[in-house]
Amino acid sequence: MFNKDDLCDIASTYWFTGTYASSARYYANAVRDPWRPGHDRLPVVQVPSAVSVFTEDIRRAPRAWVERYFDLRQWRVHDRGGHFAPFKQPDAFVADVRASFRALR
Repeated sequence: MFNKDDLCDIASTYWFTGTYASSARYYANAVRDPWRPGHDRLPVVQVPSAVSVFTEDIRRAPRAWVERYFDLRQWRVHDRGGHFAPFKQPDAFVADVRASFRALR
């Protein structure tokens, strides 16, 4: 979990850069106007995609859904970590990013 210094660092980043509203706007807009693809092909996202599932995350898409709508090349499930996975589990996150790009060389 976060300690007080971590919490102050994160809050300060949003406060000093004035970016809290723009970071929260994505979530508000996603509820008001959900994204719709501009075509009817499957998979909808046709670029190679990789997913890292961190079990403590707030929401997770089922693998079957991801496989239907994305060109899924990598699916990794981690037993720890959550919404801020790069902060909570940086080694696992970096390893997944590296492995996903390594496969595309």
